[in-house]
Amino acid sequence: MTFKQKILQHHLTLLQDKIDVYRDMISGLADDAQNDAKSSAGDKHETALSMMHLEQEKLSTKLQEAIHFKDVLSKIDVSVESKKVILGSLVKANGLHLFISAALPKINIEGVSVLALSPQSPLGSQLIGKEDGAVVEVNGSKFTVESIQ
Repeated sequence: MTFKQKILQHHLTLLQDKIDVYRDMISGLADDAQNDAKSSAGDKHETALSMMHLEQEKLSTKLQEAIHFKDVLSKIDVSVESKKVILGSLVKANGLHLFISAALPKINIEGVSVLALSPQSPLGSQLIGKEDGAVVEVNGSKFTVESIQ
């Protein structure tokens, strides 16, 4: 398994774990609301149901985001080689390892810290289409592309 494949697989696993947790939490809230509806009445009951509903909406939004990120990652073919930065490229710039994919948490693979960037992010959008040696500037910081995988 290549380094890029390990990065992609790690992110897919993390996202699937998040999706499972969010689904469990939403299901738990739905069960709680249903059980609470059978046993309570009054203003406190209505407030509690409203709070549960708001929490369900927040979790549903997070779930949809995680599913979207997983969809983006599942479309990446890490075996594609390109001299230019594309979706799925692993870019080394200023000593940082940047995986152009989706805005995801920093991970550590084989002792190497890898930042996942969305191609729509300020740095990601500047890097797309660039080649080795290119210099981009984001928020006053210059980044030099050292390598592209």
